Amino acid sequence: MREIVAAPLTTGAFAPFGDVIEAAGAPDRLINQGRCGRWHDLARLDCDREARIGISVFESEVAELPLSLEMVERHPLGAQAFLPMTEHPFLVVVAPDSGGVPGDPLAFIAAPGQGVNYRAGTWHGVLTPLHAPGRFAVVDRIGDGANLEEHWFDTPWLIRPG
Repeated sequence: MREIVAAPLTTGAFAPFGDVIEAAGAPDRLINQGRCGRWHDLARLDCDREARIGISVFESEVAELPLSLEMVERHPLGAQAFLPMTEHPFLVVVAPDSGGVPGDPLAFIAAPGQGVNYRAGTWHGVLTPLHAPGRFAVVDRIGDGANLEEHWFDTPWLIRPG
């Protein structure tokens, strides 16, 4: 079995796949009479003109590392953001596109307080919380059309903690 070592999630390492959503450093601006810090416009949420952006809540079963990665998916018609509703880390898996199929995957561990936004068409693993409850706010495309592609690996990858 091929192996992937999960690394900490950083803005630079994740940039080819989307956005890390977090309140890092000082806020960009103060609002509400100076009582509220705003980290402004942290993710590009886009979709085709035949749909709209919506917010849903997902609750997933918890996984443990090491983990066998058998498949990844992508959404060609819109971005998809995952915002944990708890202060627990979760596993983030992405893969570059290689001629319409995923290349070698990368794995990251999102720190408490981090979320991710996958750009449209980005190969990624399924929602993988590492602690209960695995509840996330998900911001993504709502509408008709073929917006889900799955790829099953011939040989699974083993993801282990770094």
